[in-house]
Amino acid sequence: MKARILVVDDEPRMAEAIALALIRSGYECETCTSAEGALAAFERGGADLVLTDVRMPGVDGLELMRRLLAAQPSLPIILITAHGEVRSAVDAMRRGAFDYITKPFDNNELRSLVARALTLGRLQRENRWLRRELGARHADGVICESSAMKEALELVERAAHSKAPVLIQGASGTGKEVIARHLHRASERAEGPFVAVNCKAFASGVLESELFGHERGAFTGAQRSRSGCFERARGGTLLLDEIGEVDVGFQAKILRVLQEDEVQRVGADRPIRVDARVVAATNRNLKEEIAAGRFREDLFFRLNVIPIHLSPLCKRPEDVLPLARHFLARHASDGGRLLTLEPEAEAELAGHSWPGNVRELENAIERAVVLARSGTVGPEDLLLDSTAAMAPSPATVSPVTVSPAPLASLQEALDGATIEALGRALDRVQGRRAAAAELLGIDRTTLYRLMKRHGL
Repeated sequence: MKARILVVDDEPRMAEAIALALIRSGYECETCTSAEGALAAFERGGADLVLTDVRMPGVDGLELMRRLLAAQPSLPIILITAHGEVRSAVDAMRRGAFDYITKPFDNNELRSLVARALTLGRLQRENRWLRRELGARHADGVICESSAMKEALELVERAAHSKAPVLIQGASGTGKEVIARHLHRASERAEGPFVAVNCKAFASGVLESELFGHERGAFTGAQRSRSGCFERARGGTLLLDEIGEVDVGFQAKILRVLQEDEVQRVGADRPIRVDARVVAATNRNLKEEIAAGRFREDLFFRLNVIPIHLSPLCKRPEDVLPLARHFLARHASDGGRLLTLEPEAEAELAGHSWPGNVRELENAIERAVVLARSGTVGPEDLLLDSTAAMAPSPATVSPVTVSPAPLASLQEALDGATIEALGRALDRVQGRRAAAAELLGIDRTTLYRLMKRHGL
């Protein structure tokens, strides 16, 4: 199919001349003499590329570019400028324009630039298609068998093609950032950046600079201007993790950014337009936070356009073993090993309640890869807390009352696990301490200190 190009210039003769040169090269062209006409043509038939003059009465070429990129972020746009407008054109390239061409230009220069822009656009479309195909088959690393997770992933796929804000809620360790990354990869913004910021990690004053950026001299230590996360995520996705930890006063500033699509750097005197798809995540129940006066209701509704809830791992036991095998393959490969799970280990994994969710499961598998002596992982390599086993169903509970065994202190349990891990590592490398330290992922000083403390 011929590439469809929109040529936008308020001088009809110039628009027709450009279109004629491109038609002779085999392209399909439609000319427009205003930004409004170009938007209508784009709405009617789309475009593979847009060539637009910068200076036009009414809505100019830069505003036209902004509106087109809001509708289709990957659309190649070439600006036609006069010599005095080069600075504006360069600034526009930072905001998403493919390139610019300066009047007067010859047709060969124009055709070469158009061909490069269309080739890049085609490669980006093919890349997105491949990402979606891989995502459909492998869910971008999201391993799931449970109906709850499959429903969440289906919602992600349906939401991916819009710019609407998404709110992901779930307990710590359920994989909220994994889902956010999957949403990004499945979207039209997959070629753009994915920027994640943990709102809990910053005090309010620091968080403002982190999200919105700052100008040089805005505060002590601000030796240079710095763009914030909203700017760095332009054309991509911004994950506001732990959004429930932000204080109410700063929530108002985030709400304004979401409403206006612009931020004001700390110390700046004018706002900057931003274009980032916002995904928020929290382990808190925001409705309860609203009732307690700790979260703004208007911000909740602004973020909760597409709500995604992730169930804890104990509510989706079908996912435990597939996830365990996935983590085992990854961490064993990183260590240059080939390992499998013994049936007894799989039974112990399936019977554990996983209060730390997927994060706890991955940590257990990573630990087992270090501790496993042979080509299989046994239950003794997992070092799972036996008190966190799945609660038995009422039908299987014995009516006999048994006095519980005395519980060791937490320190005693940790010391026991440490001694066992050190002993296994030293046995495996025939007592070579440097090799044992490397196997355990610690430095030799730490190994010597632990051996001395435990009399090894």
